[in-house]
Amino acid sequence: MQQPIIGYHRDSEGHWVAELACGHNQHVRHQPPWVERPWVITAAGRRSRLGLPLECVKCDRSEPRDNPPPA
Repeated sequence: MQQPIIGYHRDSEGHWVAELACGHNQHVRHQPPWVERPWVITAAGRRSRLGLPLECVKCDRSEPRDNPPPA
């Protein structure tokens, strides 16, 4: 199921995590050659993706919302 990105935070290891409108979180790493997401590296790149949908497999599996990101 497609869900829009509403924000971002970093996990405990410093990786970027997209916060989705459905309440789930999803890592958005840039790890060439396997994953190409150069937009995640800069604040402007992340802002440019706000509102765009990502496939949420947690929604597909009817999983409960993730815990809110750390403050």
